[in-house]
Amino acid sequence: MTQFEPIAGAAGADPSTEVTVPERGPPVVLQVLPELEGGGVERGTIDIAIALKEAGWGSLVASAGGAMVRVLARHEVAHVTLPLQSKNPFVMRANVGRLARVIRNYGVNIVHARSRAPAWSAEAAAKRTDARFITTIHGTYAASSLFKRRYNAVMARGERVIAISQFIAAQIRDTYGVDPARLRMIHRGVDLDMFAPGNVTQERMVHLANDWNLPDDRQVILMPGRFSRRKGHRLLVEALARLGRRDVLCVMVGADTASGDYLAAIEKCARECRVLELVRFVDFTRDLPAAYMLSDVVVSASTRPEAFGRTLAEALAMGRPVVGPDHGGTKEIVAQGRTGWLFESGDAESLAAALRAAISLNSGARHRLAEEAMGAIRGHFTNQRMCAATLKVYQEVLSGDNTGEGAAA
Repeated sequence: MTQFEPIAGAAGADPSTEVTVPERGPPVVLQVLPELEGGGVERGTIDIAIALKEAGWGSLVASAGGAMVRVLARHEVAHVTLPLQSKNPFVMRANVGRLARVIRNYGVNIVHARSRAPAWSAEAAAKRTDARFITTIHGTYAASSLFKRRYNAVMARGERVIAISQFIAAQIRDTYGVDPARLRMIHRGVDLDMFAPGNVTQERMVHLANDWNLPDDRQVILMPGRFSRRKGHRLLVEALARLGRRDVLCVMVGADTASGDYLAAIEKCARECRVLELVRFVDFTRDLPAAYMLSDVVVSASTRPEAFGRTLAEALAMGRPVVGPDHGGTKEIVAQGRTGWLFESGDAESLAAALRAAISLNSGARHRLAEEAMGAIRGHFTNQRMCAATLKVYQEVLSGDNTGEGAAA
């Protein structure tokens, strides 16, 4: 049984019209986002939804649905399916009424928007119902035109605006002039139950190594993530050519998300650089902890600044050396020379030098790095820390407390 008891309508009916009976007592938080198919925004939403439930709060998520809805169901967190992924102005306007009904039906106190399109509807619905409205900015938004700036600006209008890194917090202040009193910086967290070396069985590692046909005589350079030009796959290929090592294998994870043209372009680059035999494309795996354990170094080669750097944080939690660009949120995660290496963004020679340092570690140095890396994640980047800080923001908003720590929180 969930926290709420909806009186189900006919199959296919709009869930926002269902009559519900909210429990009295604890406050209720509604998180809104486009979909729940997978990704960092979705993972963070689910983590907070579960933390709210465990803390005795009312927890509710609205989205267009997706594979991760079943995770909410396992934890008895209610989900309302609405077309919140749409950027069609007419659908967004209709979503205002739908969300207002959800807010009233479930007794929602706080609406927490995590993406721009649903935030426009959520802000209007919150005003209509006197619910409190907060936002989390998970990424960098293009602001090249007045229209884009106005579209993005909704995310800067929450009673509290949460940034997932100091890098994003600075962008929000500089671009949208958000009052620091409303701004909270809460780093994304790593699930230390999932990303823990001791929790990855030998069987899982053997299964994945066989699936990927990994050789025993090469060091593995792992690059997980979506296949897109901004992720820097070509840059990594060029760095491999400069590395001058033939005893490595670069495994690029996520090939099933790439277009044929993009994969062909990377292959062409690898062939021209004479490192094609050192590169392997594999499909996305849900067993990333095992993938990290099979690697000797984990790389992010993003050519544009990223808001946080989730894969590097997860790899550090697994005690792996990491290499990342010296921009964006990555600089807040990687301690140069102690838990990993930062390279000059866009510079293949600098990336090659960082890779060379990482794969040249002896066993003692690797052990010391692993201990410091895992300690850094435990101290600063855990799910527990992220959830506790977010619930504190909810409490601030409900109590009218304006004495928070601002962007340093």
